Amino acid sequence: QVQLVESGGGLVQAGGSLRLSCAASGRTFNNYAMGWFRQAPGKEREFVAAISWRGSSTFYADSVKGRFTISRDNAKNTAYLQMNSLKPEDTAIYYCAVAIRAWSAPGRNIADFGSWGQGTQVTVSS
Repeated sequence: QVQLVESGGGLVQAGGSLRLSCAASGRTFNNYAMGWFRQAPGKEREFVAAISWRGSSTFYADSVKGRFTISRDNAKNTAYLQMNSLKPEDTAIYYCAVAIRAWSAPGRNIADFGSWGQGTQVTVSS
């Protein structure tokens, strides 16, 4: 089992930037795709971005494409989400997750991921 801890959330004005980190411990991190999801109050948890286990492929929700960048440093067992040009509608709790199967292509569905962090709050003021 892998343990995930997110950090880097906070309060930022619209147009600002934040960088989220997701530190992994436990089983091997390097062989698994990683994903970021978010959940706003009263809404379902939704896909934000995913990255392949090598870091060579990335995928984004349309709502964040061009503004967010997912990356990973396997030597540090850490994944990142760089968020630029933030909007009030980006306000949510952000979760990182590890894919269920090793060496699989990154998915976009919650069911593709088996381990989750506790989340970090991102609040964007207008």
